[in-house]
Amino acid sequence: MATTRSNTKPLKTVKAIAPIAQRLKVTWLIWLVYRLLGLPIFISIFNPSSPDIVGGIAWQALWLVPALILTPWILRGRSPYALLISSMFTLVYLGASGVVLFTRIYGSSWAEIAVYLADFLLLLAINVWLFILLKRLPSMNNVVKKPRQ
Repeated sequence: MATTRSNTKPLKTVKAIAPIAQRLKVTWLIWLVYRLLGLPIFISIFNPSSPDIVGGIAWQALWLVPALILTPWILRGRSPYALLISSMFTLVYLGASGVVLFTRIYGSSWAEIAVYLADFLLLLAINVWLFILLKRLPSMNNVVKKPRQ
């Protein structure tokens, strides 16, 4: 007696991409505004030497040029290649933010440390959302594209 064996594989559960992409967009925009405006304003308030706010905003705008270039890719959140490159850049931002936070721990006020800690935590959240989104997007390998007509 021959028995037939079923070749069916269990279906992979597809996890939703939209909620993670939305969290990434919101966190990204909050970080951009915080880094461009919030950080210089708060540092001017909490630092005893009271640095210039306009100079701080100009410095942060210069520092954010790569992030501003990446913003359309982050806001779309569809291209794995673009998000992978964005992830590399945000890891550099995270590392720099961590170094600044670490150096400010010695000799700065608690309020100033909290300002840099908020920047670090926002960048950490961005990197977590990027990692999760990259895991949920379709594979970059073996993708069959439809021919253009």
